[in-house]
Amino acid sequence: MSGTVISIDAGSGSFDAYLATPPIGSGPGLLLLDELGQHEHVRTAAEESAAEGYVALAFNLRSTEESRALDDIDAALAALRVRSEVSGKLATLGYGTGGLLAVLAAARLKIDAAIAYYPVGLDAQLDEASAVRCPILFHFAENDQRLTAAGREKIRAAFASADSAQFFVYRGAAHGFSDRKRDSYDRISAQIARSRSIGLLRTYLGPRYDLNAMWERHGDCEFAMRDVDATMATMVDEPYVNHIPTLTGGIGKRELYRFYKHHFIPGLPKDTKMVPISRTIGPDAVVDEVLFCFTHDQEVDFLLPGIAPSGKRVEVPLVVIIQFRGDKVAHEHIYWDSASALVQVGALDPKGLPTTGIDTARKAIDEKSIPSNGLMASWKESAAKD
Repeated sequence: MSGTVISIDAGSGSFDAYLATPPIGSGPGLLLLDELGQHEHVRTAAEESAAEGYVALAFNLRSTEESRALDDIDAALAALRVRSEVSGKLATLGYGTGGLLAVLAAARLKIDAAIAYYPVGLDAQLDEASAVRCPILFHFAENDQRLTAAGREKIRAAFASADSAQFFVYRGAAHGFSDRKRDSYDRISAQIARSRSIGLLRTYLGPRYDLNAMWERHGDCEFAMRDVDATMATMVDEPYVNHIPTLTGGIGKRELYRFYKHHFIPGLPKDTKMVPISRTIGPDAVVDEVLFCFTHDQEVDFLLPGIAPSGKRVEVPLVVIIQFRGDKVAHEHIYWDSASALVQVGALDPKGLPTTGIDTARKAIDEKSIPSNGLMASWKESAAKD
């Protein structure tokens, strides 16, 4: 933890809160509200939010008594507004009881957006739903015993007329799914929910990063400059890269630096070319679909480990999912058609196997260039059934 503890004065006495600031030193304000007893989780969330560009303030609820809790929230929001680090708007984000209070704060106090994770008791306090004028996002757990499916539907119905209300239910997840310290922690659901939360905050509060330019810069460092230090400078302190088919890459700065320096960058053939097919840009991620083209005149151990140079031209469809944290690359998941690559270098005989060689790349570029269903023996038979 690298934040600081500050004291906030409220009507019923002062209380401590944990403040985490973004690397650039300023940003929109985000107030994080915990569930009673889940103090470490909300501080960790504050640190992660700061890395995304927010001045994050987290405090432990002193009481579940509603008026006192909202007084504390009002005081915390006031403390955020006057801080020099806070530029622009404010939002609340809460978990469980904190989720309920985040919604009530949106109804009664001046905030610009609200996010509620599995808000306990909200289904019984919906008389103020119409007073919520700011964008609001709900994260529900499918198997939440404290907020049932019927309760979720009541909440959805109460906010049905709100154009900027969003609702997500995480299948198989239970109450507390975003807290790493709980048995109910669900890593995938937590990641998806976090990305959706960042999307709402980016849209209505900022900061807005040019992910396209950031990703282009990262790629230039790798493929044009072939500069390991410059590449690592575009990434967070502890990034990771995972090439899914071959399990190559690295986890953490030290291992990934070694991978880039001794394997990836020197392993790129001189005529390596990336041909773009499509690009999708989200609030905190980019998905690239490309052709990875090269002459196999040296061992490319991250892509074809153990395969001796064949001298053949290779074109491989490849998809990269890039996750950003603030203005840095956090991690990359890279998928490609490994069987197609092996066929093209002569390491795999496609006869009798459901795979092809370079035709895979050609069809990715032009869907009409290669007939569909050529590997399906039953395809011709089904024509007579139409």
